Amino acid sequence: MRTEAVMRNLKLCLSAITICSILTGLASAMPLNSSARAVIPTDLQQLISADYRELKNSPTAMQLKQQLLPDNLKQFEEALKGVGIDPDKDIDTLTFAAFRTEKEGMKQVGVASGPFAMKAVIKKLTLAKIKPTKYRMANIYPMDGGMMMVFLDDSTLLFGEISAVKLALDTRDGLTLNVDANSTMADMMASVDSSPVWSILDQQGTQAVMRSALGDAAKVADYDTIKKRLLGSRYTMNFNSGVNFDLTVVTSDSVSAATLSSLVKAGLLYKKMSASAAEKVAMDNTSVDSDGSNVSFHFKSSDQQFQALMHSQLFQAVSH
Repeated sequence: MRTEAVMRNLKLCLSAITICSILTGLASAMPLNSSARAVIPTDLQQLISADYRELKNSPTAMQLKQQLLPDNLKQFEEALKGVGIDPDKDIDTLTFAAFRTEKEGMKQVGVASGPFAMKAVIKKLTLAKIKPTKYRMANIYPMDGGMMMVFLDDSTLLFGEISAVKLALDTRDGLTLNVDANSTMADMMASVDSSPVWSILDQQGTQAVMRSALGDAAKVADYDTIKKRLLGSRYTMNFNSGVNFDLTVVTSDSVSAATLSSLVKAGLLYKKMSASAAEKVAMDNTSVDSDGSNVSFHFKSSDQQFQALMHSQLFQAVSH
């Protein structure tokens, strides 16, 4: 690989903030319970999970949640209230899965876990004359906004549009393989799923994210070579002492990891020249290193620094 040629073309690219914001924007816990894990199909693109209890303990986390919360999640929270579930009190963890299907393209489902009082919710639905649709042994209830929901057990709720929900139930019932059959994704999940906020992303998704993050560098022919060597990625966030973000990109070999690390470091130096004061602080708080076949990104800031960063022009641009 002609690393020098790639480096010369890093003219308009890359900040750690871009990487962090792109990934956290792709979405937002504790290890998945068995009911949740059983409905996640094997052809998984991304899994994102957040521990709502941990987030509620951090004003910074809640501010970030409100700023980046996608519209469909806002609609889901409102729909939950309509069936007697208070997201602020009754949700412990919320997980989103994006998966590929052979005939229907990309699908998404969500799984919420918490003390829902399932019988009380079903009673309220019955009194409101909201009738379920039977799908094998599952009762699928309509929600506001066109979503559907299914209780997987007393404390686990599956939701999404109807075809995605049915595919998830097919997975649970053994008609298709679940995520445990995908060793790459299952191994990455085991590395991060004890964190308050975590995500795993497959090879194709990782390649797309890094292409966006690298900007003009992704147009260089040499990038196509290294792109093929990006196998997946995982990240965690916690808010126990300020904001900590850790991203690991898994590559096929140590040379690819070292090359990617060099590209990112060069991009940071260039971007810093035109960054705002808050963005410069964020870049100073970011480290990039390669270790074997992995590239590790670490970002740490105080709550005050991160809140200032959230109001910066760059953060506003890349987080929407």
